[in-house]
Amino acid sequence: MSPLSILGIGLLLGMRHATDADHVVAVSTIVSTQKNIFSSTLIGALWGIGHTITVFLVGSLIIIFHIVIPPRIGLTLEFFVAIALIVLGIMSLTGILETITQKLTHGTHTHIHLFSHHPHIHMHEHESPTMPEESGKTITLKPGIFDRLGAYQIFRPLVVELIHGLAGSAAIALLILGSISNPLVALVYLLIFGIGTIIGMMMITTAIGLPIVFSLKRFTSLHKSITIISGIISLSFGLFLAYEIGIQDHLFGQNPVWEPR
Repeated sequence: MSPLSILGIGLLLGMRHATDADHVVAVSTIVSTQKNIFSSTLIGALWGIGHTITVFLVGSLIIIFHIVIPPRIGLTLEFFVAIALIVLGIMSLTGILETITQKLTHGTHTHIHLFSHHPHIHMHEHESPTMPEESGKTITLKPGIFDRLGAYQIFRPLVVELIHGLAGSAAIALLILGSISNPLVALVYLLIFGIGTIIGMMMITTAIGLPIVFSLKRFTSLHKSITIISGIISLSFGLFLAYEIGIQDHLFGQNPVWEPR
C-alpha cells in the first residue's frame, strides 16, 4: 500500500475515532450547555485539537524511541478518562457546569479606552455594550470567535481532551508501529489522523448541538432534561469504565491486562 493511501486511511480512521463512545459521551455533556450552533462546532474543534496535541506528542515519542508502555501505565491513562467522565457527569447534574459557564462568559466585553497620554485595552463585565469614562472615550470591540465562548469554555474541552488523548495516544502509536515501518510516514499519519479527529468531532458536536439549541429556544424544560440525561449518561459510563478498567482489567490487581484499543 502506498504512503498516500495509508494517510488517506488515517484521515478516515481519525474521523471514525471521534465517534468512540467515551468521546461522544464526554463532549455531549459539555455541548449540552451551549446556546448556539457556532459554539457547539467550535467546542468540537477545540476538543479535536486537544486530542491531536497529546496523541502527536506522546505518539511521536513512542514511535521514535520505540517506548514500551507497561500494562499498568496504559490502564492508568484509560482510568483517567473514566474519572474525567465521572467529574463531568457530576458537574452537569449538580448544575455546576452551567453555573461556571454563565459566570465566566456572561456580559464580558473588550474595550479600548482612549486617553490623552495612556490609551489601553482591557476586558470587563457589564450589561450595556459600552461604558463611558469621565477621563476619556471608550470604544467597544465586537466579540471575536473565542470571546464568544470565554476562557473557561475554551480551556475546558482542551484540558479534558488532553487527558483523553493520553489514553488514546499509546494505543494509536502501538497500532501504527505494527503496520507502518517508516517513522516519517508514521508521524505524518499521526497528524492526518488528528485532522480527521478534529473534523469528525466538529461534525458530531454540530449534530448534537442542533436539537439542544432548538429545545433551548422553544422548550426550556426539555433543554433541562437533555442536560440531566447527558449528565447521567456521562456519570454512568464513567463508573462503568472505572469498574471495567480497575476490576476486570486488574488495574488494582497483581496482573493487569491491557489491550490497546
